[in-house]
Amino acid sequence: MEVLGACPLDCPDACSWVVTVADDGRAVGLRGNKHHPVTRGALCVKVNRYLEQVDSPDRIRYPMRRVGRKGEGRFERISWDEALDEISTRLTGIIDEYGGEAIWPFHGTGSLGYLQGLEGFSGRRFFNVLGATLHNPTICSISGSLGLKYTLGTSGGMDPEDFPKSKLIILWGSNPLTSGHHVWKFIQDSGAYLVAIDPVRSRSAERCDEHLAPLPGTDAALAMGLMHVIVSLGAEDREYLAEHTEGWEQFRERLDEYTPERVAEITGLPVEQIVGLGERIARTRPTAIRASQGMQRHAGGGMALRTLACLPGVTGDWAIPGGGLHYSTSGHYRLNESELVRFDLLPHPVRTLSMTRLAEGLLEAKDPPVQALFVIGANPVASNPDQSTVIRGLSREDLFTVVLEHFQTDTADYADILLPATMQPEHLDVLAAYGNLYLAWNEPAVDPPGECLSTTETFRRLARHMGLTEPALYDSDEDLARQLLKGYDLERLRREGFLRVEAQPVPAGKLQFVSARAAAAGHDALPTYIPPADTGDGLVLISAASHYFVNSSFGTNPELRRRAGDPQVTIHPTDAAERGIADGAKILVYNERGAFEAVALVSDRVRPGVAATTKGRWMKFSQGSTVNATIAERDSDFGGGAVYHDNRIQITLR
Repeated sequence: MEVLGACPLDCPDACSWVVTVADDGRAVGLRGNKHHPVTRGALCVKVNRYLEQVDSPDRIRYPMRRVGRKGEGRFERISWDEALDEISTRLTGIIDEYGGEAIWPFHGTGSLGYLQGLEGFSGRRFFNVLGATLHNPTICSISGSLGLKYTLGTSGGMDPEDFPKSKLIILWGSNPLTSGHHVWKFIQDSGAYLVAIDPVRSRSAERCDEHLAPLPGTDAALAMGLMHVIVSLGAEDREYLAEHTEGWEQFRERLDEYTPERVAEITGLPVEQIVGLGERIARTRPTAIRASQGMQRHAGGGMALRTLACLPGVTGDWAIPGGGLHYSTSGHYRLNESELVRFDLLPHPVRTLSMTRLAEGLLEAKDPPVQALFVIGANPVASNPDQSTVIRGLSREDLFTVVLEHFQTDTADYADILLPATMQPEHLDVLAAYGNLYLAWNEPAVDPPGECLSTTETFRRLARHMGLTEPALYDSDEDLARQLLKGYDLERLRREGFLRVEAQPVPAGKLQFVSARAAAAGHDALPTYIPPADTGDGLVLISAASHYFVNSSFGTNPELRRRAGDPQVTIHPTDAAERGIADGAKILVYNERGAFEAVALVSDRVRPGVAATTKGRWMKFSQGSTVNATIAERDSDFGGGAVYHDNRIQITLR
């Protein structure tokens, strides 16, 4: 039997897949759906091993209770009734003493499902009835999305299936051959001139015709400089500017400040490269830009995306198929999220705590303090900034922590109760790609092992155990899907496995060079350059996506860990020589926040002044700390996003 499903992981593609089920009910094969216009039959190097995760002997199959100290990772098996009894008793006591806001449901990107994962805040109806704190998932793309909304009125961008029409494609802080590789097929089909803008010569940059390596966090200045060159050539699209934009004259004056010479000083790029790329954009229609989340993970990240979205406005590329900016397609979906999440069930307004500020929330939140933490599809010890302070927060003996998980992650070691969660072939879910325009349906293909339950079923049982009477808490997964998908052909989606949504206009209205919304939020009304916040001595450390992990997912997979090898930090030969570091040397990477151990890779794949590593490793497999030990729990400019690439470090021999 073959069952249609979809990948739930934090990747733009949301691949449609086919699970082959043997006569004995086991999943014995997994492949990409060849009928899906984006997946085209192929999965990535990580997801090709997904069934190994499903069948792993290390998988959590039963509820467990902590028996050692927090962090030791020692647990005993208990029954579901015992687990639900303990959770119910502890939550009731916390609500009686502190109120519902003392409970924080912490959702992560382990699943982007609308029923079982982050996109629908799985379990949120239950937490709403309790009056629990709201969770703001700020860790991924919020800064860039807000920046795009200030300029375009939407976070939706160009359709990646239009890339074959492009004549010039700029991969700006984007490495699709590692993260969301299916867009590469459309890029290849274009025959376009390819430019990579990235401080690191990534897998994708190596395939491009040209590579610019600016200093991290200077992207907005570079975008302003390129637009300055275009305007100095008289190559702006005056008709488009007059009919489809607002605030052009004020913005044009701002561009005067960003001469190629000034931009060269800011970015560390040669003037000739800036002028050359500006001239190429000026004479090439259509030009498409593919930007990813990495470029907005610094102090001025939201402003960088806001500024970048202006470039196709200056050239008029937003009006040309194959032109524009592709960052996220989420703004094109029109799903009935409000009926799914049901914030109307809240008994009163409640506070919001930020995902990126977990340590602060656990250690400093008052009125009330956080007394219960539910971790759902997240591994913040491995993924959040300021690792050591996060651990200190999770180590609080008075904090009741429940973790729904597949494996005993670094975070699971700090749980009081561990609950076994189903994996994708074992439950129903709906997904919406943020890198293309397809909804995906995931049909359960096999029974879950042991006593694993879906997240939706876990909260149905917990609600029943607590005697909660709100009928919406007991809706089936099919009911939830039907409510979410009002206006869509659910039966066709279920039958075919995927469904293309209608693209919305971009920009939504006129492009805003001057944004009243940005000004009202306390930002500059005009796009500009905001420098990095960490400006001390040392190298700027980039911690980009790994080719072998998706965030911290697959961090326990033996084969993928073997392929990834020991933690490495790439250093330019000049920077290595100054520090007496040879290729292959054991090094300590540190700053005032923390440290981690790695092996030096001396290479010109990084520019001088920059060091590069990858994210996603688990502490327990990395000598007790990871790159996130060095990263500040500090907000970016828009929306409180994370600042993983605004990070100065020192390196010494170990």
